[in-house]
Amino acid sequence: MTQTPALADITMSSRSAKLVVRRLVLDHFRSFARLNVEVGPEPVVLTGENGAGKTNLLEALSLLAPGRGLRRARLADFSKREPEPHGWAVAATLSGCNGCINIGTGHIGGTPGRRKIRINGVDGAVQSTLSEYLHVIWITPGMDRLFTDAPSARRRFFDHMVTGFDPEHGRRLLAYQRCMRERVQMLRAYHADDVWLSAIEETIAEHAVAIAAARCDALTCLNNFLDSSFSEWFPRASIAFEGTVECGLKYTPAVTVEEQFRSELAKSRTRDRETGAAAFGPHRTELLVWHIDHDLPAAHCSTGEQKMLLISIVLAHALAQVQRSGQTPLILLDEAMAHLDAIRRGHLIDALCMLGAQTWLTGVDADLFSYFASRAQFLTVSDGDLKKCDGRKLKQ
Repeated sequence: MTQTPALADITMSSRSAKLVVRRLVLDHFRSFARLNVEVGPEPVVLTGENGAGKTNLLEALSLLAPGRGLRRARLADFSKREPEPHGWAVAATLSGCNGCINIGTGHIGGTPGRRKIRINGVDGAVQSTLSEYLHVIWITPGMDRLFTDAPSARRRFFDHMVTGFDPEHGRRLLAYQRCMRERVQMLRAYHADDVWLSAIEETIAEHAVAIAAARCDALTCLNNFLDSSFSEWFPRASIAFEGTVECGLKYTPAVTVEEQFRSELAKSRTRDRETGAAAFGPHRTELLVWHIDHDLPAAHCSTGEQKMLLISIVLAHALAQVQRSGQTPLILLDEAMAHLDAIRRGHLIDALCMLGAQTWLTGVDADLFSYFASRAQFLTVSDGDLKKCDGRKLKQ
């Protein structure tokens, strides 16, 4: 299989900055009462029966990044089900461009608040700090509907990728959403002070332009890699935005876009009081994905083509992440081989190996991953435990 020049250049330069999960420890997490496992830098293939806990392992890894994980679950849902709430914990030892890092996160059962973060033995870190050490990207079966799902799902998917380029993006989104809620509360009070409203609308406009600018920057970078890196293996995709602020930044200085947005917020106060939300802004932006070779929107493509488009975007993002940060991301692929024929599975496996990122993959049938041969670690998940495929229990 021919390696494209763009992919070759990036992968060769990324080998000295490979992010690797060396050890993963789980305590009362989902189906695992206790797990302490060491793995190497190669791709990790997890196989087992339905319900064995394969996705639970990927979910634990996804919690090493900011957010609610790949299932977007509640804190209480992570805990292994028992008569009494026990809480849960996930910890990992990582190696990468920051050297050896120990990250832990968890929650004490029956207590309010967010999950706790510990980095190198020091408690109290905020979730956004995790973006300084690693970026985690994933594909799950639920994302098979991404291009036909509600626009909010595509925004969330894209914003997660933007955070890999700009760790502050997540904080801006939270601040923007908080200010939007506060504005609606002030509007519905009916006696809100215009000075206070103008002040919060000015803050909202600042956040909106910063969010849109980060999205546009990431969009340009992703489209460059989508156009040059995978056209021989996967369908060519293009991404665009349909949103007032993002589109405005194409032709208008940011300061002007910010003032226009603030002005429109002031004009729409009566309507927003009634509807409970602004009808425009980054929270309404639509992500448009196009299958270039078929000249079709992604939503009109077959299930298999949509899966391949999604893989193209995730791989392009991984390459862009290497270029921007100098470190490979951690890639989690849950049942990603579904809907792919043998040729496409081989293409995906070759791309992952050339990229050099540590990838964790799940599937019921180990034969779907046979093209890896000796290039991957094959583990079986069963009864809350991990074993090598020859049946030997992993080192605990």
